[in-house]
Amino acid sequence: MKYNKIIKGIFINRPNRFIANVQIDDKMEAVHVKNTGRCKELLIEGCTVYLSISENPARKTKYDLVAVEKIKDKNTIMLINIDSQVVNDVAEEWLKKGNIFSKDALIKREVTFGKSRFDFYIEDKNRKAFLEVKGVTLENEGVASFPDAPTERGIKHINELCICKSQGYDAYILFVIQMKGVSIFKPNEVIHKRFADALRNAEKGGVKIICIDCIVSENEIIADSYLPFAL
Repeated sequence: MKYNKIIKGIFINRPNRFIANVQIDDKMEAVHVKNTGRCKELLIEGCTVYLSISENPARKTKYDLVAVEKIKDKNTIMLINIDSQVVNDVAEEWLKKGNIFSKDALIKREVTFGKSRFDFYIEDKNRKAFLEVKGVTLENEGVASFPDAPTERGIKHINELCICKSQGYDAYILFVIQMKGVSIFKPNEVIHKRFADALRNAEKGGVKIICIDCIVSENEIIADSYLPFAL
């Protein structure tokens, strides 16, 4: 998935979940943050961020904060996409290439089942499946983790996927790791142990867990390789 127009800036602070103050050249701009998660380990004063330029002249903010540079050591910088709204587009592109299902599969977005609305519903010959996508931006020493904040909604989705599976559907959770340079995915026990427990129970019940990393550049994010996970 490509962004049309990208510029660099320097992150100053984040007064609330939706807005960040960013220095662009010699001007301070209030920009929209396309991720309501905490991102405290990423959005540090003075870090380099990447902004997409909105084409909507009626918007209050001209820019969207979509990516950030994380300094790993003196010689290594990890570019992490934090745009939570782009993750489903990345997943759809990846699915349409014939991953998990055939290239001819019917793919629908935002389909309701029970009390949840899942990101994808897929029909592929005699297979019917629901798939939920989770974007991952948290990294520590080569380990990608989710969530970065407690998520009751995430637990609800997992439990509903278990119901889907019990009623004859295939059920998937796809973790899209919005970076390169990690070697494994693990649920974040410290932040939300109940989510980790729900994920383990879902796998035991037949819900399939898939993790993929992404190639991230200043103006693009593309799903790339499967990653192992440890629950």
